[in-house]
Amino acid sequence: MHPFPTPPRQVPIGDAAAFVGITPRAIRHYHQIGLLPERERGSDGRRRYGYAEIIRLLWIRRMADAGIALDDIRDAFDGAAPSGADGEDEVAAVLARLEDTLAAQEAELQRKRSSVQRMRALGSRLGLLDDLVSGRLEGAPEGSLRQDDLDVLLVTERIFGPLGAVMQAGRFLALAADPALRAESDRVDAAEEALDDTVAVDDPRVEQVAAERSAFETALMRVIAESGQLEEDDAIFDAWDELHPPEGVDAAPAPDPAEGSRARSAAEIIRSMPYDFSPARLRSMELAVQLGASAALEH
Repeated sequence: MHPFPTPPRQVPIGDAAAFVGITPRAIRHYHQIGLLPERERGSDGRRRYGYAEIIRLLWIRRMADAGIALDDIRDAFDGAAPSGADGEDEVAAVLARLEDTLAAQEAELQRKRSSVQRMRALGSRLGLLDDLVSGRLEGAPEGSLRQDDLDVLLVTERIFGPLGAVMQAGRFLALAADPALRAESDRVDAAEEALDDTVAVDDPRVEQVAAERSAFETALMRVIAESGQLEEDDAIFDAWDELHPPEGVDAAPAPDPAEGSRARSAAEIIRSMPYDFSPARLRSMELAVQLGASAALEH
């Protein structure tokens, strides 16, 4: 009878990898990401692995074969010594932490899926807007909202938040419901676009277009007021205030989701927004605002 071979107490990385069914490169990667503690090198400069490391490697492979990310496996093993991975209590704790992680990921995945489904149902551009804004646009006739309108609302929402975009949405609702008003809007927009870099800032057309813009905005605001939209906006604002009560003076501000970044004001965001307006067009826009302010003071 042949004697039963005596197994070694420790094996080199190649033998450990071969036993588990992975590659030495995979084991080195586990070391790099903190999934498997590194062993000290021996006098020959090589690392050797014992029974406890083999057990952990087998657990890692079984979890990885189940489709679990290595980072999640590492977090589940956090605080568990390699030698304890084969104990019932330690295994149960590892699997419990892993289940909690996967449950959280599942909930986040469902949230993302719901968002994508909403975008598909509403249309790509409309679906990108906040629910509050897209809900405000429900009354628009089908096909009356333009892609440019929705792009403007996306920018407005970024600068002034959902409430600012809700107010802007009222503008596009009025245009969608009144073809003549939309045509006049297009005409004034075209006149402003014609104030390109070839037009001097003191060109008479600058003041003329400013007057046309101011007159149009006055007419548009009259239509919006007569349509009852302002009352609807007030109701939306009141509902928002109920859901978002102001924080106490001593309350700490919410952390910025982007690590290392700081909260940015609307002015800072606007300054970082690229535009292709010429100096003449910018001057015309400025004059239009001044005309509108003067008209408001007179009334």
